[in-house]
Amino acid sequence: MNKRHPVRHRGGEWTRVALLACTLALLGGCGDDLDELQAQVDEIKSAPGTGIEPLPEVKPYETFDYAAYEERSPFEPGMAPTANAPNAIRPDQNRSREFLEQFSLDTLRMVGTVKLHGRFFGLVQTRDGLVHRVLPGNHMGQADGRVTTIEEGKISLIEIVPDGMGGFIERPAALALSE
Repeated sequence: MNKRHPVRHRGGEWTRVALLACTLALLGGCGDDLDELQAQVDEIKSAPGTGIEPLPEVKPYETFDYAAYEERSPFEPGMAPTANAPNAIRPDQNRSREFLEQFSLDTLRMVGTVKLHGRFFGLVQTRDGLVHRVLPGNHMGQADGRVTTIEEGKISLIEIVPDGMGGFIERPAALALSE
């Protein structure tokens, strides 16, 4: 039978002894710092204390009487004063819609102009590639856009758009010739 005996290394014992000596030296050095710390704590405790600052004065709450119960709530959208006027701008609901009004204006492209029988036509292309002729007075775009002028490089329109307060406003728009 072979029994193994643990082998002790002398280097391991010396390492432990050296480590223990360093630890004791460090702990011995801390004793002076503790004395200084205790002296500083005693000095602070012996100093006369200062009083606590008084709390700031609380101002009394001032109530506000709301007297505008009969007025429109500021949290609800209001109606423009001219929105329901008889001569207010609004889209013509009785007018029959033209073909180019089913497309939004940003999907239409001006591809040119042509003069036929003394009339100047604007040529507008839809996304499907079809080209349509327009004259001043024709409508196109989904915001009730009415063609006002046709020039060599631009078709100008006036759109009728909501103003955000229950009414409508006229807004200029244009299609420029795309190259």
